[in-house]
Amino acid sequence: MNSTWKALPVAAPGAVAVQVTLPLCRAPVAAAPVPGVAANTVATIAVPTSASGERMSIKPLPRSVPARRYAHACADAPVGRRAYCAAVATPATIGSLHLGEALPPVLAMAGWWLAYRLRCRTLARRGRPVPRWRQACFAAGALLIVAALAPPADRLGDQLLAVHMAQHLVLGDVAALLVALSLSGAVLGPLLRRRSLGGLRWVSHPLVAFPVWAIDLYVWHVPGLYQLAQRDDLVHALQHVMFFGLGLNMWMPLFGALPLPEWFGQGARLGYVVAVRLAGMVLANVLIFSGSVLYARYAAGEARHGVGALTDQRIAGSIMMIEGMVIAIALFTWLFFRWDAQTERRQSLVDLAAERGLELPESRAARAVASGQDEALRHRVSRRSHGS
Repeated sequence: MNSTWKALPVAAPGAVAVQVTLPLCRAPVAAAPVPGVAANTVATIAVPTSASGERMSIKPLPRSVPARRYAHACADAPVGRRAYCAAVATPATIGSLHLGEALPPVLAMAGWWLAYRLRCRTLARRGRPVPRWRQACFAAGALLIVAALAPPADRLGDQLLAVHMAQHLVLGDVAALLVALSLSGAVLGPLLRRRSLGGLRWVSHPLVAFPVWAIDLYVWHVPGLYQLAQRDDLVHALQHVMFFGLGLNMWMPLFGALPLPEWFGQGARLGYVVAVRLAGMVLANVLIFSGSVLYARYAAGEARHGVGALTDQRIAGSIMMIEGMVIAIALFTWLFFRWDAQTERRQSLVDLAAERGLELPESRAARAVASGQDEALRHRVSRRSHGS
């Protein structure tokens, strides 16, 4: 389609900006009113038209909607049209980063990282250093969160469901899992001693953490609520916080950072992983085998990238399915080797207590090993003699 250029009057009564859709660019562009011209005054801008006389559509944006939120330059447009799109969209390039949505979690992770490092140093001074692999897990989780919320992932996530699904899986599954691995009873000690945060023990109970996480996962994927999050940055930020926070809470019972019921042993943990993965697989199958488009809001982005709506939806479901299988296999392997190592550490504690003439129940030794407190218990036992 050949394009020509023509001056077109734009009237935006009662509006602070005008949303302009260029057929040739296949993307919405926001044109701000000419400086010094009242909102009710007709301004003139140059627009492309086709040989058939097709023009871009123009409609006013509400005052509550910043124009920069809808502006996108067309990098793949022909040179002349690209220059026009870039000129109109230049004020929006910073806004397209969704800083209001991305900055809070990024700043929160920076603050959390600082607190984590300070706690690690405190424990190191007390002779109870946090293993480096735990610190590496925290750093990797924090970096994944920042990467998931920053361009290009955030920008592409607004255009394609498959990318948005990958973004959510990174936040709620992978990053949450890594952060859970980084925590231990010693690291969380100051929080657990606060009465106001005593509810953490109850919330992280396996019979609470899993159903709350599953409900959150399914409710947010109801089409109406999911697309509301796409339209509203505050709702979208809340969605991300809940995916990560409840994902972290869901993984916590597997790693023993908080006290757990005695029945939640190795077999129960394997069943827990199976239940988590089955919950994800059901939703993935809905996306893969649904014959209708569930999230129509991605239509413009899918058209821009030449991807069919159902194809995009099925790719999103496949990503969810594959990611869940990989995580499950990794966790099964990890739990097996962890169980073997914990068995040896538990028996070592019981044997040490017997040598000192002390009675140490296996259940207590098992709890200490599961929560990462076995070295502290070993230190106390080794300092005690029979009858002391």
